[in-house]
Amino acid sequence: QVQLVESGGGLVQAGGSLRLSCAASGRPFSRYVMGWFRQAPGKEREVVATINWSGATTYYADSVKGRFTISRYNAKNTVYLQINSLKPEETAVYYCAASTSGGRTPATYTYWGQGTQVTVSS
Repeated sequence: QVQLVESGGGLVQAGGSLRLSCAASGRPFSRYVMGWFRQAPGKEREVVATINWSGATTYYADSVKGRFTISRYNAKNTVYLQINSLKPEETAVYYCAASTSGGRTPATYTYWGQGTQVTVSS
């Protein structure tokens, strides 16, 4: 099993940046596809970005391409999400998740962190 703990969220102004971190413990971290998801109030949870076991393959939602960067440092059992040029509509709880099969929907991810709140002010 895997335990995931997110950190790095907070309150930022529009156009600002944050770096989210997800620390993993348990089974070998490098065996999992990792993803970042977000869920705004009253909205469905949606994929933001994913990264495969080696870090060679990444996926980004169209809305975040060019502004968000997902990366992983397996030696530290950590996944990162660099978020630049934040928009107010991107206020949400951001979740880290792990999957044995990959995918771009929440259903394919087995392990989830508790989430970290990102609030973007105008």
